[in-house]
Amino acid sequence: MAPRGAARILPLALFLTAVAAVSWSRGPPGALWPRQGCSALGRCCPGRDPTCAPRGPRLCFCDQACGALRDCCPDYARACPAVPCVVAEWSGWSRCVKPCQVSYRVRQRHVLQEPKNGGAPCPPLEERAGCVEYWSHQGVECQQSLFPALITTGNYGKEREKRGAPKDQETVGYCVQFRLGPILRSCQQVKAPHAQWMRYLTQGHTVCVRCEWPAQDARSRRCYGDGGGAGGHQLLLWQAAGHPRCRGTWERLGQLRDCSCPEVHRLVFI
Repeated sequence: MAPRGAARILPLALFLTAVAAVSWSRGPPGALWPRQGCSALGRCCPGRDPTCAPRGPRLCFCDQACGALRDCCPDYARACPAVPCVVAEWSGWSRCVKPCQVSYRVRQRHVLQEPKNGGAPCPPLEERAGCVEYWSHQGVECQQSLFPALITTGNYGKEREKRGAPKDQETVGYCVQFRLGPILRSCQQVKAPHAQWMRYLTQGHTVCVRCEWPAQDARSRRCYGDGGGAGGHQLLLWQAAGHPRCRGTWERLGQLRDCSCPEVHRLVFI
């Protein structure tokens, strides 16, 4: 007859064997049952989708929200990798949307790859910048004065067309120096990449503003708002084209043939 102890040990051994068998059938932590997981499901779902769950004893999901909800299937990262948005290069700037008035020009880019599975979203696909065209879309010269003086970065002068410029006006122009007066704080709060030049407008600094075709009046050969008729120490008004909240005053210091200010302080009448 077996001892008591032996009789008690045998059932314990059988119990441990049974537990091991069950554990082996379930696999190590993080293991998948057959036909379970995102790979077996064959799809990765955007947003939150309660139907995006493979079959199996353990409920898990393959939708984009599973990361935040912490209920992703163990193979989600491998089967549904994050894909960031990819966009093309910027197009060239368009013409001013409305001629003969303060308007804006547009440049665009398109999406090459949509984001998937929580990848980085797409950046803005359109940018606008202020501009003025002194010719209508039918080629007629505008007969309109603009107030106050409208300015933008000197780079705009290199980009805009000299269409319709007389031969003697293609390169002729002049530069006016101004000392900046009080400036609205909104000039320092711009975020668009094409508007960063406004951040360098500081009270007391000297700026050089070039007057050239087509901003020059056809008869007087001057730019409106250049302060040519202003008295000494008179404060004149200016405004950043396309950003009406960025404006201020300045005092005319004098006229030069060429602008000699640092690049960030070289502007152009438009």
